Amino acid sequence: MIYSWQTDDWQRLQQLRAHWPHALLLHGEAGIGKLHFAQHLAQGLLCETPAANGEPCGTCPACLWFSQGNHPDYRAVLPEALAGLAGDDASADKADDGDSKKTRAPSKEIKIEQVRALLDFCGVGSHRGGLRVVLLYPAEALNVAAANALLKTLEEPPSGVVFLLVSARIDRLLPTIISRCRQWPMSVPNASDARAWLASQGVDDAAGLLAEAGGAPLAALALASDEHRALRDFTLAQLAAGPNCDAFACGENLQKLPVPMVLGWLQRWLYDLLAQRTAGRPRYFPGAGKTLARCAQSADPAALARYIKTVTRQRAVENHPLNARLVFEELFLAYRGIFTH
Repeated sequence: MIYSWQTDDWQRLQQLRAHWPHALLLHGEAGIGKLHFAQHLAQGLLCETPAANGEPCGTCPACLWFSQGNHPDYRAVLPEALAGLAGDDASADKADDGDSKKTRAPSKEIKIEQVRALLDFCGVGSHRGGLRVVLLYPAEALNVAAANALLKTLEEPPSGVVFLLVSARIDRLLPTIISRCRQWPMSVPNASDARAWLASQGVDDAAGLLAEAGGAPLAALALASDEHRALRDFTLAQLAAGPNCDAFACGENLQKLPVPMVLGWLQRWLYDLLAQRTAGRPRYFPGAGKTLARCAQSADPAALARYIKTVTRQRAVENHPLNARLVFEELFLAYRGIFTH
């Protein structure tokens, strides 16, 4: 089943069934269930006895194979680090031998070898006489070579193959890939529906977590059980200290965390600093309004703008194998520099 807030997207999408696009790009905010939606859509396209609204029956051989992760006409292509999200049929980058598996971290990219493997899949006829479906998630994880290889396939789409691309960062995709897909922006649930769903999942501070997650309920649910919550609180306390932020303590305490996670905390705080200064209403940390107001009052506007650009540039290389401690020390030292007193 899809999430309750996705019903409208599902119903509107079924209008395309008469002339289904060869490539559909599902994009939107992280944490709203795009992957789940795409998997459900893939099952519906492969189902042999779908309902009138396109819902998969869940009982035909195709649906049973899909749920078991071994449908012969379905391929999910993900980075090795995320392969578990799509089941046993996920195509992920594999290490050449056991020793290399022990010494290297799982890849966060979709590599050209994975895209090339799709050519064999696309070149073989359907096992069940219906469509063949390829899911790529997240599409922004395609490295340059893989993106160019996929582009060639999308330019000359094989007959009977549907590509489902899922992205939370459509700005990181090649414009030529975007232009060859039917774009479908996914809806963010309204606040009341999202809070009700979080409450049904046993989340207490639904409103606060939902604000921090930018309105994305799945992201808010993940925050509720985040093992790094204490370090997140430590980081926010350091940011709240403004010019007294201890950059070296930040580097020491945060060095083992993923760089994208810490950059996300920092970027949301900076957004709220700017929002507090210009509109007097923070988005992500509404409970920290007084602290944000104090920091915003002492921040130099030009320095804040330059620093926001610095953090944005850092996000472009956030998955590179950089020394996290040095990255954090440099960023938090620069953060102290935006304050005039």
